[in-house]
Parts: sequence; C-alpha cells; structure tokens
Amino acid sequence: MDYSGCQQHSSSRHRQHKPISGVSSGCQQGGCLTCSDYNGCLSCKPRFFMHLERIGMKQIGVCLTSCPPGFYGTRSPDRNTCTKCRLECDSCFNKNFCTRCRAGFYLHLGKCQENCPDGLVRSDTQRECVPRCPAECETCVNSETCTLCRPGLYQLNGRCHHVCPDEYEPNGKLMECTPQVHCEVGDWSEWSPCSRSGRTCGFKRGEETRTRQVLQYPSPFGKPCPEISEIKDCLVKRRKCPGGLKKNERRERRNRNNRKDKENQEGRRERKKEKERERPRDTGEREDSDIRNKTEHRHRRGHDIEPVSPDDGLVQ
Repeated sequence: MDYSGCQQHSSSRHRQHKPISGVSSGCQQGGCLTCSDYNGCLSCKPRFFMHLERIGMKQIGVCLTSCPPGFYGTRSPDRNTCTKCRLECDSCFNKNFCTRCRAGFYLHLGKCQENCPDGLVRSDTQRECVPRCPAECETCVNSETCTLCRPGLYQLNGRCHHVCPDEYEPNGKLMECTPQVHCEVGDWSEWSPCSRSGRTCGFKRGEETRTRQVLQYPSPFGKPCPEISEIKDCLVKRRKCPGGLKKNERRERRNRNNRKDKENQEGRRERKKEKERERPRDTGEREDSDIRNKTEHRHRRGHDIEPVSPDDGLVQ
C-alpha cells in the first residue's frame, strides 16, 4: 500500500468526508501517525485511540483522545482501539461493565437487564434498578434512607416524620426537621446611678437600672429570651442640683403658690356663705307651701261632706 499521500491529500473523494469535532479525517489533524487517502488513519500517535467511523457503506479510521458513547477504549503496547459496548449498553467502562443502559434495560451492578432483582424496582428516568422506598418516602437511597419525603412529612437524617423529634422544629420551606435555636443573653451590666425623671440630684428616692444584650435570637420554636432590663428603687442623700433656681426665684414661686391657695380658700368660703344665705329662704317657702296645701285640702274635704241635720234621724 502506498503511504506517500500521508501529508498531501489529492483524493477528492476523501476530501468530501464531513469533518467531525475531535475526529481526524485522514491526516488533517495531529492524531494520525500513518494514513491512506481511502481508509483514513491506519495508526495513531501515542495516547490516541483508533476508531472506525462508518460513513455510508464505508468505514474510515480516525484517531481520538477518548472513545465516543457506546464504545470503550483498550490500550496495548502496539495499538489503542475503541471497542463497541454490548448491545444493551448505551455506554460502558469495558465489555463487562455498563455505565448506562439503552431504553428498555435497567442497570444493576454494571449489568443491563430487563427486570430488576427482588427488593428493587425499575426507574425509567435513571434506567436503573433502584431500591423500593418506604411508604413515607418519595425518593430514597435504599429501603432505610429517604432523600425526599411525601407531602406533609419532614425529613431528618434519612427518615420522614409527621412530628419532628425533641429539640427539632419543622421547616415548611425545606420540609425538613431543623435544630431548634434557643435565646442566649449576655451578662448584666453594672447598675446605673440613682436617678429620677432623668435627674441625679434634687431628690431622695429614685431608681437604678441595668441591662443585658441578646447574643442569639431564638428560632420560632426555641426558648424565648428572658428579661433584658431590670429596675429597682434606691435612696440617696438629697443634694441641690447645680444651676438650680436662685433664692429670690424660689421665694417668688412659693409666694405665688401661697396666693393661689389663699384665693382658693376664700372662694370656697364665699360659696359656702352663699349656700347658707339661700337655705332659710328655701325653708320658709317650703313651710308656706305646706300650709297652703293643708288649707286647700281641708276646704275640699268640707265641701265633699254635707252637714247632717238633727231632724234627719227622727221617724215621723
């Protein structure tokens, strides 16, 4: 066979082959070591796999860095080749180990078979034999480990729960049992100075306060936070506030208060006298009214009772 055409391609028939991504057509790409115009690559450079590609009724040799789907690579000192997988395999690692099955077959332990062994069921989406899940599972890894629970159940460590265990709470978004988070608070601060209405002078009885910070807020079902502030009564020695009222101002304020008290007392006395002056007049009017009522009553009674003649009782 003539190899003089490895570097030049004079055959128009060979140039008409459609190039395929990653595939050497003839010697145009660097994978071929030796080639012919009609049969394509005859041998490949090291680390490349020889693959026979069918084009119509003809097969040509191409050199690839990895074998296409449906084939697996075998290496030898003389030749690296792509070998077709078993008929039921879509892809394989070698002739005895499938990695994906064709439609209608299901993968189990590297074998593609039409029926799954006991305890496993067929999965058309994965084309695999998968474990039969417990009743509460939607999907599972095996008969004891769920990956997704049925609606209304919460997943925790591969199991599905109607009610989450202690120290866990339901998460409606993830549909999982998540650990409860309890409130945590820091240490109390020192008691504040004794004060009253925001002042620290001019009084004897006041209040002291102290606070503490929330370090961790609780989750919806966690333990709530305790009180973070406290107040207690306190006694201090009364002292004047700096910059307070001057002596004359305090005297003037005290005089104003005294005048108001005096005016209030006089007003109360005047109102009392007024009531006392009105009381006798009201009493006399009530007495005259009572006398008039009695007189009219006797008068009406006299008209209603006719006088009896002494002769009315005699019989003729």
